[in-house]
Amino acid sequence: TFWKKREGKNSTVIEWIDALIFAVIAVTLINIYLFQNYKIPTPSMESTMLVGDHLYVSKVSYGPRVPNTPLAFPFTHNRLPVINSESYLTWIKLPYRRLAGFSKVKRNDIVVFNFPAGDTVVLENSAASYYSIVRQFAYQQKVSDINSGKPLKDEDAYWNEARKYVRSNFTIVNRPVDRRDNYIKRCVAIHGDTLQIIDGQVFINGMKQKEFSGLQYNYHVRTNGTPLNPRLLAKYDIPKEYLSINNNPNYLIPLTTNQVNNLKNDIHEIVSIDKYIEKGYDFQIFPNIEAMGWNVDNYGPLWIPSKGATVDISLDNLSLYRSIIENYEHNVLTIVDSTIYINEKPVSEYTFKMDYYFMMGDNRHRSADSRFWGFVPEDHIVGKPRLIWLSTDKEKRFPGTIRFKRMFKIVRSSE
Repeated sequence: TFWKKREGKNSTVIEWIDALIFAVIAVTLINIYLFQNYKIPTPSMESTMLVGDHLYVSKVSYGPRVPNTPLAFPFTHNRLPVINSESYLTWIKLPYRRLAGFSKVKRNDIVVFNFPAGDTVVLENSAASYYSIVRQFAYQQKVSDINSGKPLKDEDAYWNEARKYVRSNFTIVNRPVDRRDNYIKRCVAIHGDTLQIIDGQVFINGMKQKEFSGLQYNYHVRTNGTPLNPRLLAKYDIPKEYLSINNNPNYLIPLTTNQVNNLKNDIHEIVSIDKYIEKGYDFQIFPNIEAMGWNVDNYGPLWIPSKGATVDISLDNLSLYRSIIENYEHNVLTIVDSTIYINEKPVSEYTFKMDYYFMMGDNRHRSADSRFWGFVPEDHIVGKPRLIWLSTDKEKRFPGTIRFKRMFKIVRSSE
Protein backbone atom coordinates (compact mmCIF):
# COMPACT_ATOMS: atom_id res chain seq x y z
CA THR A 1 0.00 0.00 0.00
CA PHE A 2 2.69 2.47 -1.08
CA TRP A 3 0.00 5.00 -2.04
CA LYS A 4 -1.07 5.47 1.62
CA LYS A 5 0.51 7.64 4.26
CA ARG A 6 2.04 5.74 7.12
CA GLU A 7 1.28 8.59 9.51
CA GLY A 8 -1.60 11.03 9.54
CA LYS A 9 -4.92 10.99 7.74
CA ASN A 10 -5.19 10.05 4.05
CA SER A 11 -7.30 12.04 1.63
CA THR A 12 -10.77 10.84 0.55
CA VAL A 13 -9.41 9.99 -2.91
CA ILE A 14 -6.70 7.78 -1.43
CA GLU A 15 -9.22 6.05 0.81
CA TRP A 16 -11.47 5.34 -2.20
CA ILE A 17 -8.52 4.00 -4.22
CA ASP A 18 -7.54 1.79 -1.30
CA ALA A 19 -11.10 0.44 -0.98
CA LEU A 20 -11.35 -0.13 -4.74
CA ILE A 21 -8.06 -2.07 -4.89
CA PHE A 22 -9.13 -4.20 -1.93
CA ALA A 23 -12.49 -4.93 -3.59
CA VAL A 24 -10.86 -5.91 -6.90
CA ILE A 25 -8.44 -8.28 -5.18
CA ALA A 26 -11.17 -9.78 -2.97
CA VAL A 27 -13.62 -10.37 -5.83
CA THR A 28 -10.86 -11.79 -8.05
CA LEU A 29 -9.88 -14.31 -5.37
CA ILE A 30 -13.54 -15.22 -4.81
CA ASN A 31 -14.03 -15.82 -8.54
CA ILE A 32 -10.91 -17.98 -8.74
CA TYR A 33 -11.34 -20.09 -5.62
CA LEU A 34 -15.01 -19.99 -4.52
CA PHE A 35 -17.57 -19.20 -7.21
CA GLN A 36 -18.24 -17.19 -10.35
CA ASN A 37 -21.15 -16.07 -12.48
CA TYR A 38 -21.92 -17.79 -15.79
CA LYS A 39 -24.58 -16.83 -18.33
CA ILE A 40 -26.14 -19.42 -20.65
CA PRO A 41 -25.41 -18.18 -24.20
CA THR A 42 -26.89 -20.96 -26.40
CA PRO A 43 -29.86 -23.37 -26.32
CA SER A 44 -27.69 -26.52 -26.07
CA MET A 45 -29.00 -27.33 -22.57
CA GLU A 46 -32.68 -26.54 -23.16
CA SER A 47 -35.00 -27.10 -21.52
CA THR A 48 -32.95 -27.80 -18.39
CA MET A 49 -31.13 -24.50 -18.82
CA LEU A 50 -32.49 -21.60 -20.86
CA VAL A 51 -30.67 -18.93 -22.82
CA GLY A 52 -30.39 -15.97 -20.46
CA ASP A 53 -30.06 -17.99 -17.25
CA HIS A 54 -27.42 -16.51 -14.92
CA LEU A 55 -25.79 -19.19 -12.81
CA TYR A 56 -23.87 -19.30 -9.57
CA VAL A 57 -21.08 -21.78 -10.38
CA SER A 58 -19.36 -23.38 -7.40
CA LYS A 59 -15.60 -23.81 -7.75
CA VAL A 60 -15.30 -25.75 -4.49
CA SER A 61 -17.60 -28.57 -5.67
CA TYR A 62 -14.82 -30.22 -7.69
CA GLY A 63 -11.96 -28.19 -6.20
CA PRO A 64 -10.73 -24.80 -7.45
CA ARG A 65 -7.83 -24.71 -9.90
CA VAL A 66 -4.73 -22.61 -9.47
CA PRO A 67 -4.74 -20.30 -12.55
CA ASN A 68 -2.41 -21.25 -15.40
CA THR A 69 -2.09 -17.57 -16.32
CA PRO A 70 -2.34 -15.47 -13.13
CA LEU A 71 -1.48 -12.19 -14.89
CA ALA A 72 -4.80 -10.96 -16.24
CA PHE A 73 -7.06 -7.91 -16.30
CA PRO A 74 -9.64 -8.19 -13.48
CA PHE A 75 -13.19 -9.38 -14.23
CA THR A 76 -12.40 -10.58 -17.76
CA HIS A 77 -12.04 -14.09 -19.09
CA ASN A 78 -10.08 -13.95 -22.34
CA ARG A 79 -10.91 -10.73 -24.26
CA LEU A 80 -10.86 -7.03 -23.42
CA PRO A 81 -14.11 -5.57 -24.83
CA VAL A 82 -12.89 -2.07 -25.76
CA ILE A 83 -9.49 -2.63 -27.34
CA ASN A 84 -10.49 -6.14 -28.50
CA SER A 85 -7.34 -7.95 -27.42
CA GLU A 86 -6.49 -10.85 -25.14
CA SER A 87 -7.02 -9.90 -21.48
CA TYR A 88 -4.17 -11.95 -20.02
CA LEU A 89 -0.38 -12.23 -20.22
CA THR A 90 1.57 -15.45 -20.65
CA TRP A 91 4.73 -14.16 -18.99
CA ILE A 92 3.98 -16.52 -16.10
CA LYS A 93 2.60 -19.99 -16.82
CA LEU A 94 1.80 -22.33 -13.95
CA PRO A 95 1.24 -26.09 -14.26
CA TYR A 96 -2.15 -27.68 -13.62
CA ARG A 97 -2.98 -27.95 -9.95
CA ARG A 98 -6.38 -28.40 -8.31
CA LEU A 99 -7.14 -27.90 -4.64
CA ALA A 100 -9.32 -30.42 -2.79
CA GLY A 101 -13.03 -30.24 -3.52
CA PHE A 102 -16.19 -31.65 -1.94
CA SER A 103 -16.77 -34.26 -4.67
CA LYS A 104 -15.66 -35.69 -8.01
CA VAL A 105 -17.46 -35.29 -11.33
CA LYS A 106 -20.18 -37.95 -11.47
CA ARG A 107 -22.37 -39.27 -14.26
CA ASN A 108 -25.30 -36.96 -15.03
CA ASP A 109 -23.70 -33.95 -13.27
CA ILE A 110 -24.19 -30.62 -15.03
CA VAL A 111 -20.67 -29.22 -15.41
CA VAL A 112 -19.03 -25.97 -16.48
CA PHE A 113 -15.69 -26.55 -18.21
CA ASN A 114 -13.19 -24.93 -20.56
CA PHE A 115 -13.80 -25.80 -24.20
CA PRO A 116 -11.18 -28.48 -25.05
CA ALA A 117 -11.04 -27.58 -28.74
CA GLY A 118 -10.66 -23.90 -27.79
CA ASP A 119 -6.87 -24.06 -27.64
CA THR A 120 -6.83 -22.47 -31.10
CA VAL A 121 -9.49 -19.87 -31.91
CA VAL A 122 -10.63 -18.15 -35.10
CA LEU A 123 -11.65 -14.74 -33.74
CA GLU A 124 -13.96 -14.00 -36.66
CA ASN A 125 -15.98 -17.13 -35.80
CA SER A 126 -15.23 -18.00 -32.17
CA ALA A 127 -18.54 -19.90 -31.80
CA ALA A 128 -17.06 -22.74 -33.90
CA SER A 129 -13.82 -24.52 -33.12
CA TYR A 130 -10.77 -23.88 -35.27
CA TYR A 131 -10.60 -27.60 -36.07
CA SER A 132 -14.21 -27.79 -37.28
CA ILE A 133 -13.63 -24.75 -39.50
CA VAL A 134 -10.50 -26.32 -41.01
CA ARG A 135 -12.33 -29.62 -41.43
CA GLN A 136 -15.19 -27.85 -43.22
CA PHE A 137 -12.81 -26.18 -45.71
CA ALA A 138 -10.95 -29.47 -46.28
CA TYR A 139 -14.23 -31.29 -46.90
CA GLN A 140 -15.44 -28.61 -49.32
CA GLN A 141 -12.19 -28.82 -51.29
CA LYS A 142 -12.48 -32.61 -51.49
CA VAL A 143 -16.09 -32.37 -52.71
CA SER A 144 -15.01 -29.77 -55.26
CA ASP A 145 -12.35 -32.13 -56.63
CA ILE A 146 -14.88 -34.96 -56.83
CA ASN A 147 -17.41 -32.82 -58.68
CA SER A 148 -14.82 -31.49 -61.12
CA GLY A 149 -13.35 -34.92 -61.81
CA LYS A 150 -9.90 -34.07 -60.42
CA PRO A 151 -7.77 -36.83 -58.89
CA LEU A 152 -8.27 -37.07 -55.12
CA LYS A 153 -5.44 -36.24 -52.69
CA ASP A 154 -4.85 -37.92 -49.36
CA GLU A 155 -6.60 -36.47 -46.28
CA ASP A 156 -3.44 -34.80 -44.94
CA ALA A 157 -3.06 -32.82 -48.16
CA TYR A 158 -6.61 -31.44 -47.89
CA TRP A 159 -6.04 -30.61 -44.21
CA ASN A 160 -2.77 -28.80 -44.95
CA GLU A 161 -4.44 -26.73 -47.67
CA ALA A 162 -7.33 -25.88 -45.35
CA ARG A 163 -5.00 -24.87 -42.51
CA LYS A 164 -3.04 -22.55 -44.81
CA TYR A 165 -6.26 -20.97 -46.08
CA VAL A 166 -7.73 -20.39 -42.60
CA ARG A 167 -4.49 -19.02 -41.16
CA SER A 168 -4.02 -16.71 -44.17
CA ASN A 169 -7.54 -15.29 -44.14
CA PHE A 170 -8.52 -15.16 -40.46
CA THR A 171 -7.12 -14.04 -37.10
CA ILE A 172 -5.86 -17.01 -35.10
CA VAL A 173 -5.27 -16.94 -31.33
CA ASN A 174 -3.82 -19.71 -29.14
CA ARG A 175 -5.14 -19.90 -25.57
CA PRO A 176 -4.03 -21.70 -22.39
CA VAL A 177 -6.52 -24.00 -20.65
CA ASP A 178 -7.89 -21.49 -18.11
CA ARG A 179 -8.51 -18.85 -20.81
CA ARG A 180 -10.51 -21.05 -23.16
CA ASP A 181 -14.23 -20.33 -23.48
CA ASN A 182 -16.50 -21.76 -20.80
CA TYR A 183 -19.07 -24.38 -21.83
CA ILE A 184 -21.85 -26.06 -19.86
CA LYS A 185 -23.08 -29.60 -20.59
CA ARG A 186 -24.16 -32.75 -18.80
CA CYS A 187 -21.49 -35.36 -18.03
CA VAL A 188 -23.00 -38.54 -19.49
CA ALA A 189 -19.90 -40.74 -19.06
CA ILE A 190 -16.87 -40.64 -16.78
CA HIS A 191 -13.39 -42.14 -17.12
CA GLY A 192 -13.48 -45.91 -17.49
CA ASP A 193 -17.03 -45.94 -18.92
CA THR A 194 -18.00 -47.24 -22.34
CA LEU A 195 -20.53 -45.05 -24.12
CA GLN A 196 -22.78 -45.92 -27.03
CA ILE A 197 -25.69 -44.08 -28.66
CA ILE A 198 -28.27 -46.13 -30.56
CA ASP A 199 -31.03 -44.23 -32.39
CA GLY A 200 -30.62 -41.31 -29.99
CA GLN A 201 -30.68 -43.41 -26.81
CA VAL A 202 -27.52 -43.18 -24.69
CA PHE A 203 -26.14 -46.39 -23.16
CA ILE A 204 -23.41 -46.35 -20.50
CA ASN A 205 -21.70 -49.70 -19.90
CA GLY A 206 -24.63 -51.36 -21.66
CA MET A 207 -27.31 -49.67 -19.49
CA LYS A 208 -29.79 -47.05 -20.72
CA GLN A 209 -29.14 -43.54 -19.53
CA LYS A 210 -31.68 -42.14 -17.09
CA GLU A 211 -34.43 -40.07 -18.72
CA PHE A 212 -34.41 -36.44 -17.52
CA SER A 213 -37.41 -34.14 -17.53
CA GLY A 214 -35.49 -31.48 -19.48
CA LEU A 215 -34.08 -33.82 -22.13
CA GLN A 216 -35.26 -32.94 -25.63
CA TYR A 217 -34.83 -34.16 -29.19
CA ASN A 218 -35.83 -32.89 -32.61
CA TYR A 219 -39.27 -34.03 -33.73
CA HIS A 220 -40.98 -33.84 -37.11
CA VAL A 221 -44.28 -32.06 -36.42
CA ARG A 222 -46.85 -32.16 -39.21
CA THR A 223 -50.10 -30.18 -39.25
CA ASN A 224 -53.22 -30.41 -41.39
CA GLY A 225 -52.10 -27.28 -43.22
CA THR A 226 -52.89 -24.79 -40.47
CA PRO A 227 -49.76 -22.88 -39.33
CA LEU A 228 -48.74 -23.35 -35.71
CA ASN A 229 -49.50 -20.32 -33.55
CA PRO A 230 -46.36 -19.01 -31.77
CA ARG A 231 -48.46 -17.66 -28.89
CA LEU A 232 -50.05 -21.06 -28.38
CA LEU A 233 -46.67 -22.79 -28.42
CA ALA A 234 -45.33 -20.28 -25.87
CA LYS A 235 -47.82 -21.83 -23.44
CA TYR A 236 -45.67 -24.98 -23.64
CA ASP A 237 -42.36 -23.06 -23.36
CA ILE A 238 -41.49 -23.57 -27.05
CA PRO A 239 -39.58 -20.51 -28.39
CA LYS A 240 -41.11 -18.93 -31.50
CA GLU A 241 -37.68 -18.86 -33.16
CA TYR A 242 -38.05 -22.59 -33.85
CA LEU A 243 -41.06 -21.84 -36.08
CA SER A 244 -39.30 -19.22 -38.19
CA ILE A 245 -36.85 -21.78 -39.59
CA ASN A 246 -39.50 -24.29 -40.62
CA ASN A 247 -42.15 -24.44 -43.35
CA ASN A 248 -45.79 -25.18 -42.66
CA PRO A 249 -47.17 -27.87 -42.59
CA ASN A 250 -43.85 -29.55 -41.73
CA TYR A 251 -41.85 -28.42 -38.70
CA LEU A 252 -38.66 -29.66 -37.04
CA ILE A 253 -38.88 -28.66 -33.37
CA PRO A 254 -36.87 -29.72 -30.28
CA LEU A 255 -39.31 -31.11 -27.71
CA THR A 256 -39.31 -32.91 -24.36
CA THR A 257 -41.46 -36.00 -23.81
CA ASN A 258 -43.98 -33.91 -21.84
CA GLN A 259 -44.19 -31.31 -24.61
CA VAL A 260 -44.81 -34.05 -27.20
CA ASN A 261 -47.69 -35.45 -25.14
CA ASN A 262 -49.20 -32.01 -24.51
CA LEU A 263 -49.06 -31.02 -28.19
CA LYS A 264 -50.68 -34.30 -29.26
CA ASN A 265 -53.50 -33.88 -26.76
CA ASP A 266 -54.14 -30.13 -26.97
CA ILE A 267 -53.47 -28.96 -30.55
CA HIS A 268 -55.90 -30.64 -32.92
CA GLU A 269 -54.22 -29.13 -36.02
CA ILE A 270 -51.24 -31.45 -35.46
CA VAL A 271 -51.53 -34.63 -37.51
CA SER A 272 -48.35 -36.42 -36.40
CA ILE A 273 -45.22 -36.01 -34.25
CA ASP A 274 -42.28 -38.31 -35.06
CA LYS A 275 -38.85 -38.34 -33.47
CA TYR A 276 -35.99 -37.38 -35.80
CA ILE A 277 -33.16 -39.91 -36.04
CA GLU A 278 -30.05 -39.03 -38.03
CA LYS A 279 -28.82 -41.63 -40.49
CA GLY A 280 -25.47 -42.03 -42.25
CA TYR A 281 -21.99 -40.73 -41.56
CA ASP A 282 -21.43 -37.14 -40.37
CA PHE A 283 -17.90 -35.94 -41.24
CA GLN A 284 -17.94 -33.44 -38.33
CA ILE A 285 -18.41 -36.17 -35.71
CA PHE A 286 -15.41 -37.20 -33.56
CA PRO A 287 -13.13 -39.04 -34.34
CA ASN A 288 -13.95 -38.15 -37.97
CA ILE A 289 -13.45 -41.63 -39.43
CA GLU A 290 -15.83 -42.35 -42.29
CA ALA A 291 -15.49 -46.15 -41.92
CA MET A 292 -17.08 -45.92 -38.45
CA GLY A 293 -20.19 -44.24 -39.86
CA TRP A 294 -20.93 -42.36 -36.61
CA ASN A 295 -23.39 -39.48 -36.24
CA VAL A 296 -25.16 -37.67 -33.37
CA ASP A 297 -27.79 -40.41 -32.97
CA ASN A 298 -25.69 -43.51 -33.65
CA TYR A 299 -22.30 -43.30 -31.99
CA GLY A 300 -19.75 -45.64 -30.43
CA PRO A 301 -19.08 -47.80 -28.59
CA LEU A 302 -16.37 -45.50 -27.21
CA TRP A 303 -14.24 -46.10 -24.11
CA ILE A 304 -13.52 -43.01 -21.99
CA PRO A 305 -9.80 -42.83 -21.03
CA SER A 306 -8.80 -43.15 -17.37
CA LYS A 307 -5.68 -41.93 -15.58
CA GLY A 308 -3.04 -44.66 -15.41
CA ALA A 309 -4.78 -46.89 -17.97
CA THR A 310 -2.70 -48.15 -20.90
CA VAL A 311 -4.09 -48.77 -24.39
CA ASP A 312 -2.61 -50.20 -27.56
CA ILE A 313 -2.29 -47.56 -30.26
CA SER A 314 -1.90 -47.99 -33.98
CA LEU A 315 -2.71 -46.07 -37.12
CA ASP A 316 -6.19 -47.66 -36.98
CA ASN A 317 -7.21 -46.12 -33.63
CA LEU A 318 -4.82 -43.15 -33.32
CA SER A 319 -7.59 -40.67 -34.23
CA LEU A 320 -9.33 -41.52 -30.94
CA TYR A 321 -6.36 -40.50 -28.81
CA ARG A 322 -4.27 -38.10 -30.88
CA SER A 323 -5.70 -34.90 -29.38
CA ILE A 324 -5.14 -36.34 -25.88
CA ILE A 325 -1.52 -37.27 -26.59
CA GLU A 326 -0.60 -34.03 -28.39
CA ASN A 327 -2.86 -31.25 -27.09
CA TYR A 328 -3.96 -32.25 -23.59
CA GLU A 329 -0.94 -34.20 -22.32
CA HIS A 330 1.64 -32.20 -24.29
CA ASN A 331 3.64 -34.84 -26.12
CA VAL A 332 5.28 -34.59 -29.54
CA LEU A 333 3.70 -37.18 -31.84
CA THR A 334 5.00 -38.01 -35.31
CA ILE A 335 4.43 -40.78 -37.83
CA VAL A 336 7.35 -42.07 -39.90
CA ASP A 337 6.90 -44.98 -42.32
CA SER A 338 3.70 -46.13 -40.53
CA THR A 339 5.47 -46.13 -37.14
CA ILE A 340 4.12 -43.89 -34.35
CA TYR A 341 6.69 -41.91 -32.39
CA ILE A 342 5.95 -40.11 -29.10
CA ASN A 343 8.71 -37.78 -27.94
CA GLU A 344 10.99 -39.35 -30.58
CA LYS A 345 10.48 -42.91 -29.28
CA PRO A 346 8.63 -45.61 -31.30
CA VAL A 347 5.54 -46.76 -29.39
CA SER A 348 2.72 -49.28 -29.68
CA GLU A 349 0.89 -48.29 -26.48
CA TYR A 350 0.12 -45.20 -24.42
CA THR A 351 -0.58 -44.59 -20.69
CA PHE A 352 -2.95 -41.71 -19.88
CA LYS A 353 -1.89 -39.01 -17.42
CA MET A 354 -5.38 -37.64 -16.67
CA ASP A 355 -8.99 -38.72 -16.30
CA TYR A 356 -11.42 -37.77 -19.08
CA TYR A 357 -15.16 -37.18 -19.42
CA PHE A 358 -17.81 -37.23 -22.15
CA MET A 359 -20.20 -34.25 -22.16
CA MET A 360 -23.51 -33.84 -23.99
CA GLY A 361 -26.16 -31.13 -24.10
CA ASP A 362 -29.71 -31.92 -23.00
CA ASN A 363 -30.93 -30.40 -26.29
CA ARG A 364 -29.53 -33.43 -28.05
CA HIS A 365 -29.91 -32.40 -31.70
CA ARG A 366 -28.87 -28.77 -31.17
CA SER A 367 -25.74 -29.16 -29.08
CA ALA A 368 -22.08 -29.01 -30.14
CA ASP A 369 -20.59 -31.34 -27.55
CA SER A 370 -18.21 -34.29 -27.08
CA ARG A 371 -19.77 -36.01 -30.08
CA PHE A 372 -18.12 -33.30 -32.19
CA TRP A 373 -14.82 -32.66 -30.40
CA GLY A 374 -14.19 -35.63 -28.14
CA PHE A 375 -13.11 -35.99 -24.53
CA VAL A 376 -12.99 -33.34 -21.78
CA PRO A 377 -9.76 -33.57 -19.69
CA GLU A 378 -9.94 -33.23 -15.91
CA ASP A 379 -7.81 -30.05 -15.98
CA HIS A 380 -10.56 -28.34 -18.03
CA ILE A 381 -13.23 -28.79 -15.33
CA VAL A 382 -14.27 -25.37 -13.91
CA GLY A 383 -17.13 -26.03 -11.51
CA LYS A 384 -20.70 -27.07 -10.84
CA PRO A 385 -23.73 -24.78 -11.30
CA ARG A 386 -25.71 -24.55 -8.07
CA LEU A 387 -28.24 -21.75 -8.47
CA ILE A 388 -30.04 -19.71 -11.13
CA TRP A 389 -29.94 -16.27 -9.54
CA LEU A 390 -31.37 -14.39 -12.56
CA SER A 391 -33.02 -15.37 -15.84
CA THR A 392 -33.86 -13.05 -18.74
CA ASP A 393 -35.78 -13.60 -21.98
CA LYS A 394 -34.52 -11.47 -24.88
CA GLU A 395 -37.68 -12.17 -26.90
CA LYS A 396 -39.86 -10.16 -24.48
CA ARG A 397 -40.06 -6.56 -23.36
CA PHE A 398 -39.38 -5.33 -19.84
CA PRO A 399 -40.59 -6.33 -17.28
CA GLY A 400 -41.50 -9.53 -19.14
CA THR A 401 -37.82 -10.02 -19.91
CA ILE A 402 -37.28 -11.32 -16.36
CA ARG A 403 -38.32 -14.92 -15.75
CA PHE A 404 -39.24 -14.52 -12.10
CA LYS A 405 -40.22 -18.20 -11.74
CA ARG A 406 -36.64 -19.26 -12.50
CA MET A 407 -34.93 -16.84 -10.12
CA PHE A 408 -33.16 -18.50 -7.17
CA LYS A 409 -33.96 -21.94 -8.57
CA ILE A 410 -31.62 -24.67 -7.33
CA VAL A 411 -29.82 -26.52 -10.15
CA ARG A 412 -30.24 -30.27 -9.69
CA SER A 413 -28.32 -32.70 -11.86
CA SER A 414 -31.20 -35.19 -11.83
CA GLU A 415 -33.56 -32.71 -13.53
